[in-house]
Parts: sequence; structure tokens; C-alpha cells
Amino acid sequence: MLKTNSLNQPQKTAFVLLAAIFILPVFSAPIALLAGAMFSLFFGNPWPNKSANWSKKLLQLSVVGLGFSLSLSEVWTTGKAAIPWTFTGIVLTMVTGHFLGRWYATSSGVGTLVSFGTAICGGSAIAAMAPIIKSKDEETAVALATIFTLNSLALILFPVIGHGINLSQEQFGLWAALAIHDTSSVVGATSAFGSESLSVGTTVKLARAVWIIPCAFGISWMLGEKGKTQYPLFIFGFLIAAGIRSLLPQFDSLWLHLTALSRQALVLTLFLVGAGLTKEVITKVGLRPLAQGLTLWLFVSVISLGAILNGWVH
Repeated sequence: MLKTNSLNQPQKTAFVLLAAIFILPVFSAPIALLAGAMFSLFFGNPWPNKSANWSKKLLQLSVVGLGFSLSLSEVWTTGKAAIPWTFTGIVLTMVTGHFLGRWYATSSGVGTLVSFGTAICGGSAIAAMAPIIKSKDEETAVALATIFTLNSLALILFPVIGHGINLSQEQFGLWAALAIHDTSSVVGATSAFGSESLSVGTTVKLARAVWIIPCAFGISWMLGEKGKTQYPLFIFGFLIAAGIRSLLPQFDSLWLHLTALSRQALVLTLFLVGAGLTKEVITKVGLRPLAQGLTLWLFVSVISLGAILNGWVH
């Protein structure tokens, strides 16, 4: 027994040190997720149950903390102009994702999370939806891995495509906000394209992100009694946080710090989530979630780009 503990000690120490690195604002969420997955696959997770429990708690706390990045007036002002086509896009993406999930025979939990993450705002949307549909830890991990893999591709490909087809700053900002999953990746891609693109992309992405709340409540209500057993109280926390910022704007510096802390907590969370990916999980899931996510992402990207080029979305 002592020999086994001694052999595991370097593994535990390395895991703790790697997790500590992601507390610092140095690395992005996709890198944290990849690092956790690589560590688990090559060395094994020394605390699989504890890291799974902490990842759930940190995901919910991070979503609440992100509410401090918005005021209620910003939520309304930014969202009302984009309501018609963001709603249409979300519904179309969710419906298409549902049928693609059935086509690729993806598990219902992974398929729903991938569709919801693609439709709204990637990891944050998955964090909000996972407890509502009672997804398994490995389903959440696989869905997040799928979304963040595509986010990484988007950071590289979108600016290249945008310049290649001569999109304007406004057009590229709209396209990135509608077709890239996470806010961080939208900011990264649009900032590489130009300052006006960054402004447009961030604003429209915010309008998309706001839909987490009504969509999560709607799906929870549709699940009836099953959904009520895991009611997403942290979503109330998100709204309360936005309300507090609205009522106390004189503490903006504090809200900025809380938002930054929440974003960094999400990075650490994704390291823990990634550490939940094992060879057994990868073998069991296979390429189906990635195929569903990639097909759905290409569909959303092409449709939204066509709508922008034709002037239907502006």
C-alpha cells in the first residue's frame, strides 16, 4: 500500500501544480481543457471523483459570476435589436442539431449539449444546460471538448476566410458572433480582423449569450417534474448578479474584478473537466460527437454567412 501511494505521489503533485497554473490569467480555456485531457489520457486522473464534483460547482459559480459583466439595461438594449434573427438562428440550430444527433447516433446528452453550445455560446451554454438535462460527467466533458476543438479552429480559419472573401468589418463581426461558439473565441477572431469588427462581434455575441436564461428555463419547464429535481438556481444567480451591477454602478471596478475571476475560474474548471476524459470514454464515444458538432458548425457558418452577404442580417 505504501509502495502504491509512493508511486502515485509524483502524479498527484504534477496534477496539483498543473491545476495551479490555470488559476493564473495566463492560459485560455481551450488550452486548459486540452491540458486536462492530455494529463488524464497519458498519466491518469489521481482524483476522478473529487475533480468531477469540483468541476460541477465551479461551472455553476462561473456562470453566476459572469452575470457581473452585464447590467440589466445592457442585456435589454443589446438584445432587443437582435431578438428576431438570434431567436431564429437558435431554433434552427437546435432543430438541426437534434436531427444530426440522431443521424450520427450520438448519445442524447452529448447531442443536446453540443447543439445548445453551438446555438448560443459554447462552454457557458453547456454549463447552464448540463445540470438541467442531468448529463453524465463524461457527456459534459465530451461536449465541451467538441465545442472547444471547433473554437480553436475558428480562431485560425475565420479571419483568413473573412479576408479571403473581402468581408467588411461589420460583416465579419456579425458572422463571427453568429457562427463561433464561445465569447472568448469571438473576441479573439474579431480583434484579429479589426477594431470595428471587435465592437460589432462583442455586442452581437452578448445578445446571443443572453438567450441562455430563457432557453434554459424553457427546457427545464418542458422536462416537467424531471427537470424540477435539478432546477438551475445558478441561473437566478446570473440575473441577480446583473441586477446588482445595475443598481450599484459605482462599484464597476469590483464587478470587473469579479468577472475576471469568474472567467479564470471557468479556465480552471475546464482543466478539471478535461481531466475527466479517459481512454475508456474516448473509445466509447468515438468520433460521433465531433462529426455532429463539425457538421452543425459548418451548417450554421454557411447559412449565417449567406444571410449576411445577402443583407438579410445586418
